[in-house]
Amino acid sequence: MASKQVAEWKTAEVDSLAQLLDKYSVIAVAELHKVRALQLQKLRKTLKSDVYIKVAKNTMVKRAIEKCGKPKIAELPSLLTGPIALLFTDINPFKLSILLGKNKVKIGAKAGDVVTSDVLVHAGNTGLPPGPAITELREVGIPTSIEAGSVFITRDTVVAKTGEAVSPKLASVLSKLNIKPLEAGLSLTVAYDDGTIIGRDELNIDFEVVKKQIEEARNGAFNLAFSVNYITRDTILPFLQKASWEARGLAVEAAFVSPETAPEILRRAHTQMSNLMQRLEQVNEKAIPPKLRKTPSPEKKS
Repeated sequence: MASKQVAEWKTAEVDSLAQLLDKYSVIAVAELHKVRALQLQKLRKTLKSDVYIKVAKNTMVKRAIEKCGKPKIAELPSLLTGPIALLFTDINPFKLSILLGKNKVKIGAKAGDVVTSDVLVHAGNTGLPPGPAITELREVGIPTSIEAGSVFITRDTVVAKTGEAVSPKLASVLSKLNIKPLEAGLSLTVAYDDGTIIGRDELNIDFEVVKKQIEEARNGAFNLAFSVNYITRDTILPFLQKASWEARGLAVEAAFVSPETAPEILRRAHTQMSNLMQRLEQVNEKAIPPKLRKTPSPEKKS
């Protein structure tokens, strides 16, 4: 009787998962490493209007996927490893990844934990009294001094680099310094988006890098369009400015007088006159009429 009830429960669970797979266009998989039940509960509440979160065993998920006829979703089971949560939604998977990142919290490290970024201990007053703390800090490579009855860290120190495991001694020191180097929360490992499988590396977007790439692409496209005289909304104004400058330059060279070219033509004429007078002075100073010998240059108009 008990085995029959278990079988019925499993069947109902698989059917429920299959219905969710059919209902939503985006199915994301998140790892549950170091995710606490309370945190998962808060996350469900925060995202309930956009995301349905369900923790399920991999075997159940694989059976549900077998019943789903969506294109390429059969590739998903091979990517399921360890404890997971399924996130069912219709929002963009990249937006989902951002939402999850914003809802992560800092937690302390235990011995054996692997850090995902460099752990930096800043210089300053630790608030710890002299004694065993000095030895403990120095054992993990943190330089110290004693000032006003308190232990000070004398310089910023990286105590663990990305990918390194936290030793028992370092875990103890970080706890005493109230440093929480790890982030806890849901991290997407893979997402299915209407026939497309998106991996972890693609989902974890570095906005500064992407912003720079977009700016470089935009500048490259603009320069190319401008060099081949391709008119767009972005290039039309620079084209008109260039045409205006070239037309004005041509008019000045041809001594075509207009309100725009008259000041430049007069300046050029004055410069040529001044150069001619300098040459005449070298040959015969008396050849220059007195009233022209110290003619001030006309003021440039802005």
